[in-house]
Amino acid sequence: MTEQTPARIRVMLVDDHVVVRSGLRAFLELLPDIEIVGEAGDGSEALAVGRRVAPDVVLMDLLMPRMDGITAIARFREELPETEVVAMTSFIEEEKVTAALEAGAAGYLLKDATADEVAAAIRSAYEGNMPLDPAVARLLAARIRRPKDESDGSEQLTDRERDVVRLLGRGLSNKEIATELFITERTARTYVSNILGKLGLASRTQVALWAVEHHLA
Repeated sequence: MTEQTPARIRVMLVDDHVVVRSGLRAFLELLPDIEIVGEAGDGSEALAVGRRVAPDVVLMDLLMPRMDGITAIARFREELPETEVVAMTSFIEEEKVTAALEAGAAGYLLKDATADEVAAAIRSAYEGNMPLDPAVARLLAARIRRPKDESDGSEQLTDRERDVVRLLGRGLSNKEIATELFITERTARTYVSNILGKLGLASRTQVALWAVEHHLA
């Protein structure tokens, strides 16, 4: 009786630079447990290819034309929830990192990662873990450890606004928040706007992270 060959991890490469995709493909195709099933040059194309080939893991650049990587990650989570997406970019900006992870990225790598580190991240994401570049992990750890400003605005929140913050921390949309709290969607938008002003934050993503850091989510 012959032993069955283990299934290989089906990987898609998404980057607007052909040379980057070619370099990744050249290395990854040498590995016995990884199979390249598709490529794309932007987020929109990635979704079209992804729907067709249903990859296990996507390596996703963040800065691309037509549809950026963060938007594409969120769309992948909606349309292909079984696919894990690892963000891969040249930049380590706190806003980009947190936005990618909040959008649903399974991990975050910098493009100066070694070939072996990329392969390890693919395997880790496939196994349901969160591979993070060490520099990214340090950034997130520092964010969590950062002392809270006594005047960070939290004391200004009403009980209802705290309810909205909790729901934002769970990733709910304005419509879902309205349903959960039995209010109109317009009222939900007003609450979100007020919360941003009181906390001095610029986006829903930042509110969600604030909620996690303050143990409200």
